[in-house]
Amino acid sequence: PCRHRICSAIPLISFFPTLASFFYLYPVVFRMEEQNHSSGKELQPRTRAESPGKKSWHSQAYALGAVSNFMSTFLTFPIYKVVFRQQIHAMAMSQAVQQLWHEGPQYFYRGIYPPLLSKTLQGTLLFGTYDSLLCSLSPVGPHSLQHRWAAGLMSGVVEAVALSPFERVQNVLQDGRKQARFPSTVSILKEFNSYGLWGRLSLGYYRGFWPVLLRNSLGSALYFSFKDPIQDGLAEQGLPNWVPALVSGSVNGTITCLVLYPLIVLVANMQSHIGWQSMPSLWASAQDVWDTRGRKVFLIYRGGSLVILRSSVTWGLTTAIHDFLQRRSCSKKELKD
Repeated sequence: PCRHRICSAIPLISFFPTLASFFYLYPVVFRMEEQNHSSGKELQPRTRAESPGKKSWHSQAYALGAVSNFMSTFLTFPIYKVVFRQQIHAMAMSQAVQQLWHEGPQYFYRGIYPPLLSKTLQGTLLFGTYDSLLCSLSPVGPHSLQHRWAAGLMSGVVEAVALSPFERVQNVLQDGRKQARFPSTVSILKEFNSYGLWGRLSLGYYRGFWPVLLRNSLGSALYFSFKDPIQDGLAEQGLPNWVPALVSGSVNGTITCLVLYPLIVLVANMQSHIGWQSMPSLWASAQDVWDTRGRKVFLIYRGGSLVILRSSVTWGLTTAIHDFLQRRSCSKKELKD
């Protein structure tokens, strides 16, 4: 745990049936990794470490990650906002949509700037840092599962430290109960900056940091560990170039978000609170979420259907656009050479 003009070239509806093929391909995916290890054959253009002759590609990982995340964030923001309302108020999807509708279209994209900025930075850090760490851990590819997991885990830690303040501001902005008190991002920043130094961190910008750290590190590790093996396995089936990346990102995003969804709900609830009131511990916050959901798992997972859709579309688009830009960049460099 890719977004814009490329979508016109990507028939989204067609990739959902392809998800079913993942279960058929599951054993093939990991056989492919072993075959690539022995033969050295690369089906997809990967990182600089796997293309030692193209050193400039290493720095380009940051730019490609930024562009792909920017585009997918803008496209999927409406879905994200409905999911957030479900997480905060434990309401049905129809009620969340109706609540946003009654607030008026002028508030529909309220709160988009923090996620747009944070997700762009997220893509920059996530893909760029992962590529740098992977090259340090394994200078010569192909890379093992352990190296991909470790690089993904550490890149998720960097992402959490850098981007947690953006998510904090975004969650306050999206909470409909705080629109009167905090009508803009500036008003929230003024509130946080009125605290002392420790208060700015613990009660302000980094409230709910530990579940964010756990969610981001595990999510990044899962995504990068299985993205390439799934993509390579699908590429062997003779599918169009954009399908393996799209399905790989969709499958990874869906499974990762469903596994980590309780942490997502916990973060949303912890970060939506504001002020100097006594701040409960992580365990107390988790217990409160569990109690307010009637101690029922299905209420914790309320909004799960939209999470599947959002994760599939967001990570599918992100991976597909990133792969498209990567291929295009490699092709230009080959022509120049």
